[in-house]
Amino acid sequence: TLEFLMRHLLRMASHSHTTNMHARNLAIVWAPNLLRSRDIETSGFNGTAAFMEVRVQSIVVEFILTHVEQLFGDAPLCGTAP
Repeated sequence: TLEFLMRHLLRMASHSHTTNMHARNLAIVWAPNLLRSRDIETSGFNGTAAFMEVRVQSIVVEFILTHVEQLFGDAPLCGTAP
């Protein structure tokens, strides 16, 4: 599932010249959903701590997006169009 989603987001990033949704912006949007932090939700982090936590999450997701081929291989997923 993660591979499929990351490849889809990478395809979206390939249209960043039109949408301005390059890998970094996609990571910022998707990171809080993919790497949800119970610390932020339960302990009521203040603004700065919550921001730093989300920043770390977005860096991780951006790394995955920019290294899809190295992490999952360069072969397309089965059942997807070339």
